[in-house]
Amino acid sequence: MEKMQREGTMMQHEITTSGPLLDGSGNLREPGYAKRLLPIYRRADIKAPASRIKEWDYYLVANDHFAVALTIDDNGYMGLDSISFLHFNEGWERTKSPMRAFPMGKTGLPESSDRGTTAISGRGYALVFRHVPEGRELTFHMEKFLDGQTIDGSIVLTEEPEESMVICTPFDRPGCFYFNQKINCMRARGQVQLGEKTYVFDPADSFGVLDWGRGVWTYHNIWYWGSASGQVDGVPFGWNIGYGFGDTSAASENMLFYGGKAHKLSQVRFHIPQREGRDDFLSPWRFTSDDGRFEMKFVPILDRAACTDVKLIKSDQHQVFGHFTGTATLDDGTVIRVRDMIGFAEKVENKW
Repeated sequence: MEKMQREGTMMQHEITTSGPLLDGSGNLREPGYAKRLLPIYRRADIKAPASRIKEWDYYLVANDHFAVALTIDDNGYMGLDSISFLHFNEGWERTKSPMRAFPMGKTGLPESSDRGTTAISGRGYALVFRHVPEGRELTFHMEKFLDGQTIDGSIVLTEEPEESMVICTPFDRPGCFYFNQKINCMRARGQVQLGEKTYVFDPADSFGVLDWGRGVWTYHNIWYWGSASGQVDGVPFGWNIGYGFGDTSAASENMLFYGGKAHKLSQVRFHIPQREGRDDFLSPWRFTSDDGRFEMKFVPILDRAACTDVKLIKSDQHQVFGHFTGTATLDDGTVIRVRDMIGFAEKVENKW
């Protein structure tokens, strides 16, 4: 079944039936977007070598004061396990990311986001993401995380929305694809212990987002991604915006989430300020859309920046956290007004 939706200047192809993600040649069977995890991912269907397959689970849990980000990542020849703690009130962050050589899929990440356990451990650290009756449980531990102090945490994400953002994006190279699900606006309950300090996530004002991805990419990519999860007048509200990966002619990954329902957007553009010919990440940004349905100003708080440049491998990341203020329009024309909602926007360049 095919459903096409015209929004602004771009046609959006919605995937509405379940089926294999890849065809017999390892290419996407149906490029487009879905509001549920309808495409069926099977690692065995991929025709690329194991060294090129990328699989990751990333969770961000935040409120207006602090946040934690957790990653388990198997990039074939390189694995990355990461914990970040961000303190918005004080304007600092700490990230520690142990690397693993040549996991080649042995990390064993699940083939679906709605079942299975994602877990990893190494010298002085462990992360576990698992499904529990209440929702999703995230537990983590890392020694010598900050000034010799250990970080420990246990968080449960509940009230998972009925709809999410699912995108199937091809590249111009056979066998390459980007398959991704973003689940916004899950309520978060739990705590983080950092040294002697305890940080509590209250589901009344704390929300989590999952970035669940699988794919085979081309060598060099620059992408933009933005996300926010919160509430407006007590109703869970957030968004996923982004571009830069592959051929997005079938669909963009821009979507609003209100009360558990997804509302598809067309094209959203990131306007990063410039200073002396370079990106000025900590000055105010703007976001505009070709259909006028997403118009935001963004005032940064801090930049979670990391750069690795070793000849053939490069990763230059700027994940900027701050406050969004502006308007977003639902499919029925309802205008949602946002003021100082916490979220992030990032620009990342990767060569690997």
